[in-house]
Amino acid sequence: MTFQAPKGTFDWLPPRSEQVLAVREALVAPVRLAGYGYVETPVFEDTQLFARGVGESTDIVSKEMYTFPDKAGRSLTLRPEGTASVVRAVLQHNLHTGQLPVKVWYSGSQFRYERAQKGRYRHFWQVGAEALGSEDPALDAELIVLAAQGFASLGLTDVRLLVNSLGDKTCRPVYRAALQDFLRGLDLDDDTRARIEINPLRVLDDKRPEVQAQLDGAPLVVDHLCAACKAYHEEVRSLLTASGVAFEDDPRLVRGLDYYTRTTFEFVHGGLGSQSAIGGGGRYDGLSEMLGGPPLPSVGWALGVDRTFLAMEAEGLLPEAAPGRVQVYGVALGDDARRRMFHLVAELRRAGVSADMAFGGKGLKGAMKGADRSGARFALILGERDLAAEAAQVKDLTTAEQTEVPLARVVDVLKGKVQ
Repeated sequence: MTFQAPKGTFDWLPPRSEQVLAVREALVAPVRLAGYGYVETPVFEDTQLFARGVGESTDIVSKEMYTFPDKAGRSLTLRPEGTASVVRAVLQHNLHTGQLPVKVWYSGSQFRYERAQKGRYRHFWQVGAEALGSEDPALDAELIVLAAQGFASLGLTDVRLLVNSLGDKTCRPVYRAALQDFLRGLDLDDDTRARIEINPLRVLDDKRPEVQAQLDGAPLVVDHLCAACKAYHEEVRSLLTASGVAFEDDPRLVRGLDYYTRTTFEFVHGGLGSQSAIGGGGRYDGLSEMLGGPPLPSVGWALGVDRTFLAMEAEGLLPEAAPGRVQVYGVALGDDARRRMFHLVAELRRAGVSADMAFGGKGLKGAMKGADRSGARFALILGERDLAAEAAQVKDLTTAEQTEVPLARVVDVLKGKVQ
């Protein structure tokens, strides 16, 4: 029997995996420059953390979580998103009692039992950034700008930023009531009708055409914002404009999580079909209290690494030929030469030169084939005769030029050539 990866999951393999790592590093580079520190949380948490934090009425909690009992009978869940875990960690370790806002970023796999398709996986990789403990439109704008910079640094041009406000505890109830009145008059299935009473905003986020077709006349949250929320939203928008970040107002943008308040935003890409979102987030001022903590107004985002990679592929931004995995490849003929080569390769690595060598006692032809496949620029060849002369042959694999170099100078010479 040959095992296969579970449906809806994927393996990143070289050389594409190196490109994915580069995408991740580019997306988080701006937040690191802005003083956000790295945080890592467990892949599984107490199920109630997500039930409370993400929201019982969401599809994530009601249909998509990987939940299981551990050996002590506790209910645990593989994390479906990162924010609830980050807030839990901040509260548990009292980071919120120090300087505010607490600025952190994370990277890792999330898990949702969804209908598997291109761009929508059951195991997916996100980077996220959160700023906790400050209610300031400049903080919302900062995070949006940092995300936009990450996408721009990758060369992506077909990215649109959608922005909305969901109001707060003052004006949201008024909008909620108006939306419920409208939705109760529609032709909806029983599950969706139940959702109207629990969280009617979730109905707006329903992607089914038969639901979307009935939402044309739905009341808009922007028409129900209180003066404070309106002013807050205008400040976020003006800061984005002043930063040169283009955006579109989307009064129907809701996002799929219950904890969002006020600012909400989404980055979408035109080359990904129906799964167009490549990142998004918003403000979540009440989440800390939902999780048993003190008031801690916060804002954050998560960007999909795998979806961003697909977006780059759609725009032709990924090079066909991946760079070589090493710079130097050692070819040794004979046992004594192999022993010496083993130490030379280790010296090269200590000097900051990426290096590999032929293993398994291959002959010259097989070893040189390995050198070509490695993508190395130089082959370092050492035979018994070279060993006796205390020298090695350095072959430039792009020009086929070969020079003899004293063993004592091999590391310095190759370091100079690859830099």
